[in-house]
Amino acid sequence: MRFVRSVLLFAAVLLAGGAAYSYYHGRPAPAAAKTAPAQNVRSGVAQQKTVPVVLRANGYVSALKVVDVRPQTQNIVRQVHVVEGQDVRAGQLLFTLDQRSDTSNVDKARAQVARDRADLAEAENTLRRNQELAAKNFVSQAVVDTARSKVEALRGTLQADEAATRSSAIALDNNRITASMDGRIGAISVHPGSLAQPTGAPMLTISQLDPITVTFTLPERELATLLASYPKGDAPVTAQLAGERKVEGQLIFIDSASDPQSGTIKMKARFSNPQQLMWPGTFVNVSLVSRTLPGAVVIPAEAIVTGPAEKFVYLIKPDNTVAAQKVAVQNIDQGEAAVTGLQAGARIVVEGAQNLRPGARVTESQTGQGEPRAPADA
Repeated sequence: MRFVRSVLLFAAVLLAGGAAYSYYHGRPAPAAAKTAPAQNVRSGVAQQKTVPVVLRANGYVSALKVVDVRPQTQNIVRQVHVVEGQDVRAGQLLFTLDQRSDTSNVDKARAQVARDRADLAEAENTLRRNQELAAKNFVSQAVVDTARSKVEALRGTLQADEAATRSSAIALDNNRITASMDGRIGAISVHPGSLAQPTGAPMLTISQLDPITVTFTLPERELATLLASYPKGDAPVTAQLAGERKVEGQLIFIDSASDPQSGTIKMKARFSNPQQLMWPGTFVNVSLVSRTLPGAVVIPAEAIVTGPAEKFVYLIKPDNTVAAQKVAVQNIDQGEAAVTGLQAGARIVVEGAQNLRPGARVTESQTGQGEPRAPADA
């Protein structure tokens, strides 16, 4: 009995050694392939086509421009001309402040200018009379010089007061606060009677929503390929919104430095947003084609088996046995893998590879075909 157990154990070791031999050398063990029953698998055919290399990332929507509206002078709010959430145009009136004090300052400055002009006119007349008298030797040259100096001084005073008038007019105009750009206003923080201050919180914020931007990051290793395909950095970008809706945009910004902690680079894409489908602060999925692989061999990604040191697929030979074929993965996207090391048209195992060894016999059916092929006779 002990002798029989030893014989059975020795036979098991031989079978295991043969299976290991076939796995690493791609050839069936001497007796295992012929005696093992055929295993049921699903197969596919390697295809050759041009494959776009798509980069995907999560991004967030942000307004193209954001303006905080603040007063230039401290004053009381008299009237609010807009409501929260309203779309406004550049130049549209937003707030009116208390302008009574500034109006009186403008009137005072204009009155001062009028008085300066009158004084200047009188001084110029006096200068002309003195010049006529000096020509007849009735007055000295000193009298003429004094009159000329007075004229020059009054001209300077007039210029200063005219500048003060313009300054007062600007201060008066600052009581009418208008929109600096087209956009949508947010919450209004002041109301009639509130004290508006230049250093306080914004009275409201205007955000430009059309066009709009999406900020996202990509691995820094993709930058060289992206710039090689789009030297101007204007790559087309697709954003997927809720409900599977997609919108097309364009890359407009690549940060000047990558993040050393995450190894990513910040980028922005601009999208047309006339219907305001994209809203600041929301998250979207973005994708862009960094390059294309012409004539690439494509197989289902699930067909790839990861071995101890390399990746491979199981080829189905004409006699319905399988052989391990080493492959290198160029790109995986949407369940398809572009690989090298495999010929187009080759039949490969897509499902059921977990229990296979090189040289094993299979019963297989190509994807899209109903009836499986019968295994070849041994």
